[in-house]
Amino acid sequence: MPPPLPPPSPPLAGKTLFITGASRGIGLAIARRAARDGANIAIAAKTAQPHPKLSGTIYTAAAEVERAGGNALPLVVDVRDDAAVRQALAATAKTFGGIDIVVNNASAIQLTPAVDTDMKRFDLMHQINARGTFLVAKYALPYLERAANAHILMISPPLDMREKWFAPHVAYSMAKFGMSLVVLGLAGELREKGIAVNALWPRTIIATAAIKNLLGGEERMRKARKPEIMADAAYEIFITPARALTGRFLIDDSFLAERGVRDFEHYRVDPTQVLARDFFLPDDIAPPPNVETVEQGDRR
Repeated sequence: MPPPLPPPSPPLAGKTLFITGASRGIGLAIARRAARDGANIAIAAKTAQPHPKLSGTIYTAAAEVERAGGNALPLVVDVRDDAAVRQALAATAKTFGGIDIVVNNASAIQLTPAVDTDMKRFDLMHQINARGTFLVAKYALPYLERAANAHILMISPPLDMREKWFAPHVAYSMAKFGMSLVVLGLAGELREKGIAVNALWPRTIIATAAIKNLLGGEERMRKARKPEIMADAAYEIFITPARALTGRFLIDDSFLAERGVRDFEHYRVDPTQVLARDFFLPDDIAPPPNVETVEQGDRR
């Protein structure tokens, strides 16, 4: 009898991901999920030294990726710096032999009305969120064009152009929706090249440093889901043929439900709490049938 065939390799084994803002939170969760398949992860973030209020650096993130089974390349990158972005992408491709997936996760936030928004902070949010997303995607394209199943993913919301999303914090909303406008444009521009461009956004708030430090502390965290729900949804995007999934603005649990997931309870930080709905979520995107209706009036 012929020897048994070896088991198939996991879908992302040997694939290379370039993830901005991957030293903590959603970016790190996506990195760890891909690492379980044996993927290569470029951790492109600014935090090289420990921050007094934010856990994690590019080096601690690299250690987590390697413990999960992946290969890590920690890179100090400011996505506002054209040269730094180009150098980081080149270093990633040189180290791992190419780039298959780009995740634009890096983001700056300040939830203030116009009168209380300093123009320096306005510029920072637009430089990181909208411009940084465009910049990373633009300079990654020569590498992605050579990949077998190339994906660009923005952690940004559906384009729901309603006053209620802009009135409380117009500067941040403009910058965050700017990331989604890059999705809309690049998806059309790159469709014929077979490079997928999509957005992913959470239905509920996610337990990250931004929630803990800026938006309500420990009590708010109890109403959140864990970053792993976003990581699992991102993974499902990456293993899909690029030509079959592009130009979509996906919500984490709805997309996972499309892929057959029925149990979302393990993503909850505290199962006794009512989940708090994230902002920028269009009212007409209902949760999966087996998911409890989130608290409609409780938005961060």
